[in-house]
Amino acid sequence: MGVTTFTQEFPTLIAPSRMFKALIVDSHNLIPKIAPQGIKSIEFVEGDGGAGSIKVTNFAEGGHLKFLKHKIDFLDTENLVCKYTLIEGDVIFDKIEKVIYEVQFLASSNGGCICKMISEYHAKGDVELNEEDIKRGKEKAMGLYKVVEEFLLANPDAYA
Repeated sequence: MGVTTFTQEFPTLIAPSRMFKALIVDSHNLIPKIAPQGIKSIEFVEGDGGAGSIKVTNFAEGGHLKFLKHKIDFLDTENLVCKYTLIEGDVIFDKIEKVIYEVQFLASSNGGCICKMISEYHAKGDVELNEEDIKRGKEKAMGLYKVVEEFLLANPDAYA
């Protein structure tokens, strides 16, 4: 089983605690509201959002994916860190066993933060993963960060 690791950073003018609350803690409520063209719903099927919880993201009709299921492995609301594992999906699991993500929100000198994401793609057997496909998927995820950032900039009291 091969492992391919990517690290991405997204700088924003939003304070780390606000980005963490919006993107991690309350994503199941916020994201379907501000990105309905891509995300139909996010629901917890196990747990209450803490470590051990499992949530399902259902995508809007006509998209590449129908659903993804994640398990929250670790959630540190003081240090603004979340580690979770993609455990099920309708398309990608022909080549991938799992994807482990670690997201951290680090304060920056301008009052905003750096959203840092490390992704480990665990391939099945000797399967070679297409890095361009992975990069396209990561770009879509970063697009979601941008949508959340725009919402928070337009709504300065949200998640304050």
